[in-house]
Amino acid sequence: MTSFEQTINYYNKKAALYVGDTRDIDFSPLQNEFASYVKKGGRIIDLGCGSGRDSKAFIGMGFDVVSIDGSSEICNLAKAYIGRNVICSTFQDFETQGSYDGIWACASLLHLPIDELKNVLKKFTKSLNDGGVFYLSFKYGTFSGERNGRHFTDMNEDSFLDLIGDIPELKIIKQYISQDVRKGRDSEKWLNVFLKKC
Repeated sequence: MTSFEQTINYYNKKAALYVGDTRDIDFSPLQNEFASYVKKGGRIIDLGCGSGRDSKAFIGMGFDVVSIDGSSEICNLAKAYIGRNVICSTFQDFETQGSYDGIWACASLLHLPIDELKNVLKKFTKSLNDGGVFYLSFKYGTFSGERNGRHFTDMNEDSFLDLIGDIPELKIIKQYISQDVRKGRDSEKWLNVFLKKC
């Protein structure tokens, strides 16, 4: 079993617990910030939609949202919450359908090993319209490997620059470090990056 398959397996086993811990977190400041960069009524893909929290928020704002997740159990829970279809697929296997004005990858691509992360980033960048925005978040640091039954690729400012170094059409428009918003996790830090395709 690969590290990524192990991660999917983790989420299948703990889907209800994970969704319960994350669905009702108030992410509106970050959602609104992302939405401000996307054209009104634009098409957004939610990569690793998890509970469906963010997809539902963007649908409520009038965006055309495509939601995908690699865990079949989480997809079922997200589908019930959002009230519409959720595509069950890994990022590596997903065939992009059309183009997008925004890509939302909140705490999702961090589960890919660095080589796969680069390839996935390139693939989805190709499907992003010119002027479109790509949001990503990673645990802040330099660690890469298994942590608590899942693979994590942490990022800091320097390693993220290396990650996008050979994708010249992506430009950083905003980058900052935030604290984890979950209870008892305020010592954990996250790297948040907003990219624009030029």
